[in-house]
Amino acid sequence: MKYNKYSYLTVLILLSISLFVACKKDSSAPEQPPVTASASRDELTKDSIFLYTKELYYWNTSLPTYDIFKPRSFSSKEAELYALTQYSSDPATGKPYEFVNGSSNPKYSFFEDVSATGKVSALKADVSGTANDYGFSLSYQSINDLRVKYVYPNSPASLQGLTRGCKITSINGRTNLSYSNAIISFLNDAIFGTNPTIALTFVGMDNVTRTVTVASATYTENPILFTNVYTVGAKKVGYLVFNSFTSNITPALRNVFANFATQGVTELIVDLRYNGGGFVSTATDMINLAAPINQNGNVMYTTQYNSLLQGLTTAQRKASVLSHQPLLDGDNKLQTFTTGVNGKFATYADIDYSATSTDNIERFAKSGSLALSRIYFIVTESTASASELVINSLKPVTDVKIIGETTYGKPVGFFPIRIDKVDMYVPEFETRNQAGAGGYYAGLSVDKEAFEDLTKAWGDETETLLSYALLYARTGSFVTSAAKSASLKASSTVMPERLSLTERRKLTLSLDQNSYHDMLLKPTKKFK
Repeated sequence: MKYNKYSYLTVLILLSISLFVACKKDSSAPEQPPVTASASRDELTKDSIFLYTKELYYWNTSLPTYDIFKPRSFSSKEAELYALTQYSSDPATGKPYEFVNGSSNPKYSFFEDVSATGKVSALKADVSGTANDYGFSLSYQSINDLRVKYVYPNSPASLQGLTRGCKITSINGRTNLSYSNAIISFLNDAIFGTNPTIALTFVGMDNVTRTVTVASATYTENPILFTNVYTVGAKKVGYLVFNSFTSNITPALRNVFANFATQGVTELIVDLRYNGGGFVSTATDMINLAAPINQNGNVMYTTQYNSLLQGLTTAQRKASVLSHQPLLDGDNKLQTFTTGVNGKFATYADIDYSATSTDNIERFAKSGSLALSRIYFIVTESTASASELVINSLKPVTDVKIIGETTYGKPVGFFPIRIDKVDMYVPEFETRNQAGAGGYYAGLSVDKEAFEDLTKAWGDETETLLSYALLYARTGSFVTSAAKSASLKASSTVMPERLSLTERRKLTLSLDQNSYHDMLLKPTKKFK
């Protein structure tokens, strides 16, 4: 068999874990599983899942011992991971932090398959701005009204004329598209199956019916879906629809904010309704673009790990399983030190996890010249993770108004743990803003509850969520005239045909699989 460096790396990790288990005697470390000479690769993998979770998981103190948990007894690694995530208890609900009603999957933790050749995983490709799909997503305005909710610029769908708001009347020849479990399964197969094309008939925003065939292709994902500047009385109000915190988008974001500054924008609407997160570094860049300059040098947010990691000395870190986990950069390459011990591969043992470490305290460093007196955030139940980090970090330092629905609730994040042929993602840290506020596991609450209108194009001032932001910019209140209030209420009230929250979340998981609820940390500067 031919091996490359990643094949050796996989074997090295599993073997070194087994050696570590046999030799580790330090009582300060978690209890380790016994070594058995006949352990299979699958059994070692299950041991590794337990071992890393026991040491890195944010709620690791809730986990049982190896002998009680018996990781090798589980039928699959997925079953083991789910079981590990159901021990913690959220005092606010009395249920595990990762409990999801009616689901056998954890709320946050998951595995991502990676190739044996060490290629970048699908998740890492997505958050790095590379996509290989049709480039659009669907949702229901009502049970009989299937709409395009967004289209990525320059994607295959965009090149075929699809835009937000288009009504889908036929997919691969099927015209009965009313909401049901069977239809959701059909849509899932049509959009994410193995077929290289999808046939669509749709009614465009110009009320013209078109039939097109969209072919899946590779393209660069641009999460900036729409920008505009509105004149509201004497004010200039900027509007940005931003779909994910990819690693490649900061230069374009700087250009957008610079354009807002040039046009005299003083209030900004940031539309994060479908933004499930991405890289913490990109979220930090956006915060600095929007933050007031008088916050320079003040705490933006802190990153907090579990008490075990925080308390480990350098020697203890290097003697733990952390030393067996190499750090990979955004291109999936092994990272090396740039000072002190040049050429040495870095591992997770080289990161300082202590609460007092300057690398775990992010401080404001204003970028650009945009000076804002107020920021409106448009959110839904799909707004998560790095998006919530942006909102929570800005709340203590500027006037923030939140419009829409309670967000997903993910104040925790992770970096990948490579175990054999998968990357494991489990919550490893929590963020808190400069006021110490965090822990929003039930989501961030809104100042004005309302529901989006999928029949309206981006930037349409009559779209429910955008209209409330513009209303507040105009009047300083979400209350308006009786006639206008009745109109807004009619368009935002839950109607009999409208999907329930549970149905909408299920729909998002099925039909927006390229979205993610992630707060990914690239811990590079922590060891250089």
